[in-house]
Amino acid sequence: MIKKASIKFDKELFKRSVLANVKNLYRKTLEEATQQQIFQAVSYAIKDVVVDNWMTTQKEYEKKDPKMVYYMSMEFLMGRALGNNLINLQAYDGVKEALDELGVDLNIVEDQEPDPALGNGGLGRLAACFLDSLATLGYAAYGCGIRYRYGMFKQEIRDGYQVEVPDNWLVDGYPFELRRPEYAKEVKFGGWVNAYVDGNGRTVFKQEGYQSVKAVPYDMPIVGYGNGIVNTLRIWDAEPVECFRLDSFDKGDYQKAVEQENLARNIVEVLYPNDNHYAGKELRLKQQYFFISASVQEAVLKYMRSHDDIRKFHEKVTFQLNDTHPTVAVAELMRVLMDDYYLTWDEAWEVTTKTCAYTNHTIMAEALEKWPIELFSRLLPRIYQIVEEINRRFVIQIQQKYPNNQEKIRKMAIIYDGQVKMAHLAIAAGYSVNGVARLHTEILKNQELKDFYEMMPEKFNNKTNGITQRRFLLHGNPLLADWVTAHVGDDWITDLPKISGLRVYAEDEKSQQEFMNIKYQNKVRLARYILEHNGIEVDPRSIFDVQVKRLHEYKRQLLNILHVMYLYNELKDHPDMEFYPRTFIFGAKAAAGYRNAKLTIKLINSVADVINNDPAINGKIKVVFIENYRVSNAEWIFAAADVSEQISTASKEASGTGNMKFMLNGALTLGTMDGANVEIVEEVGAEHAFIFGLSSDQVINYENYGGYNPMEYFNNDQDIRRVLMQLINGTYSRDTELFRPLYNSLLNTQSTSKADTYFILADFKSYADAQRRVEAAYRDEKNWAKSAILNVACSGKFTSDRTIQEYVDEIWHLDKVVLPKKEVKTK
Repeated sequence: MIKKASIKFDKELFKRSVLANVKNLYRKTLEEATQQQIFQAVSYAIKDVVVDNWMTTQKEYEKKDPKMVYYMSMEFLMGRALGNNLINLQAYDGVKEALDELGVDLNIVEDQEPDPALGNGGLGRLAACFLDSLATLGYAAYGCGIRYRYGMFKQEIRDGYQVEVPDNWLVDGYPFELRRPEYAKEVKFGGWVNAYVDGNGRTVFKQEGYQSVKAVPYDMPIVGYGNGIVNTLRIWDAEPVECFRLDSFDKGDYQKAVEQENLARNIVEVLYPNDNHYAGKELRLKQQYFFISASVQEAVLKYMRSHDDIRKFHEKVTFQLNDTHPTVAVAELMRVLMDDYYLTWDEAWEVTTKTCAYTNHTIMAEALEKWPIELFSRLLPRIYQIVEEINRRFVIQIQQKYPNNQEKIRKMAIIYDGQVKMAHLAIAAGYSVNGVARLHTEILKNQELKDFYEMMPEKFNNKTNGITQRRFLLHGNPLLADWVTAHVGDDWITDLPKISGLRVYAEDEKSQQEFMNIKYQNKVRLARYILEHNGIEVDPRSIFDVQVKRLHEYKRQLLNILHVMYLYNELKDHPDMEFYPRTFIFGAKAAAGYRNAKLTIKLINSVADVINNDPAINGKIKVVFIENYRVSNAEWIFAAADVSEQISTASKEASGTGNMKFMLNGALTLGTMDGANVEIVEEVGAEHAFIFGLSSDQVINYENYGGYNPMEYFNNDQDIRRVLMQLINGTYSRDTELFRPLYNSLLNTQSTSKADTYFILADFKSYADAQRRVEAAYRDEKNWAKSAILNVACSGKFTSDRTIQEYVDEIWHLDKVVLPKKEVKTK
């Protein structure tokens, strides 16, 4: 791997450290150790270096006292740490060589590491990229989240169905975490609030009759690239305040005796418990308050250890709320400032509104969290009191700005119609509100959050998302990374716009051949993975057409598989038609309670079973569903993809970051003008992508004014009608009713107004035409190679380093920290 000159690496010391770890941890020699034990031994050897730099970083922060961002997120989809840490320590090649000398294969060692089950989708992966960029750019930061025992779930596919099983990523222990019990915090739920007047004449609010849990932090190091900086991801585990209550246990009341253990265990067991029922909603709210309360308490205490005026807290600390999940931080900070530090309301509000900033990640109204008042006030009585007062004062502001306008209050109040609206709280209290792609931000300002934008336009801004090239190119695609470095140098590793130097090679025939050969080798690597895990042979010379992302109806995996069914029909009807072989690759998890999403997974697998086993089409189409899609297999998938499916209904995808990862690895975008696709096409040019479908304005117009009837497409287009009838006529299932819910979602013959909410039939023919353009373009290998190289060359904008620098410059105003050179250590 060609990269920046490595910091001096002591190979012999590293080898001795690995051997000593195997002996001391497991009482074994290297030859006797299992692969998992070798992974642990190697990781502890690397952790030893990381901890030195971690301690040095923290000492430098204590000395320089820089402003710090706390990035609050329900998810951090980190991916494996070992390889990423080696990359960022600039020690990957040295460690690989040292392990080779010990007879150990680093690739096999890396494969022993579980993906930490701390996130699921783009929200969590973005948070992980941001932490990487913050450390690499030298900004003081904490990530704050939950140490989920089992994550969302590990996905297994059985008989074509998604089955959710626990993702027990901690079963062997995780070497890159540190338990920090000295920073444990108590978090209180339930009870009631009493008001007292203390000896100083102050009204003091005290929560009584509550249940509580102990939040215990586990810290993970976030290693910056080549600069010695190590920041912290702090994830909170829940433990009982007492092990068990002897009085209850002695009386035989077992349930009360383990009450606290159960409360603690439930809070951190899984990410996003099913909230289709009341108990699920309650658990989600408990999770959110649990990690926010612990994080806010510790942030304030950390500040006060080296400062004496809590009123200046915002000068050294900012909280970035990653979507609405952490919004309770607003009220919790108010509570701590007023109840623990005796600030007046106005003083506390002044600090809070200069500390909290909010990122909106969705245009989907359903994802803007709302809590029933009854649940919120019962579970968080003091917090509810504070939210109620924030709302009362905010409503007065609305009335002053818009006299006698009840409609404005209805649309903007934080508490209304029996619900606490968390996005409204975040906007009212935050000093910044940002969207995550230019189109998304404009839709927020003109549609979803229009009333707030009109009232406080100065708060709104855009920060287009980005990805870290260090994981998704340097680590995930070493062949291409080496090729890029050979052509433009290695500055792109920390300055991705430098990759634009590849433009001059886009029409060079030798470079095109080299590039396509690298793509082919990556396709061979993925084909081996598919054969091993799916038992399906795929041709690496076929077009690898890939859609990997969280499964939601608006992301339209259903459109993709319906088109595959259409292509299959065409091949069956015209066996001799000109057709370039295609491999359609899917990867996605569906929320456990999301019926249509799970049924779409079953449909994809049912279609795969039919097509993959039909000798009549001679392997011209293969369909693959990759089980348990996650960061570690995503790196291989991005590297191998020819076509990047970004086909969400226009106006629904806030940004997307998978689109950027595909682009960085030389895949061409097949997509709608949605989210960051708009900016990708701007950068690379429309001639190097395949755009189709309704525009966001057309979709919004249909939603606001009606006029869309999917039955017209069904009645007037025999190809669409045939594909839809195959959902219910036994073509892909003996049970003709199995896929009826999907059929109904598209047509709903009882009520056309709610049919095909995501305009699949409206976009079907345009999508099919775009797919024909893909095939025609791929046949021209030189032009395809040119477009692929240009996609890589034009990806510079989409680094998370750029995004973070924009947050720093325009929202957070942090101070860059540079360690003295002598303090940067590696093994």
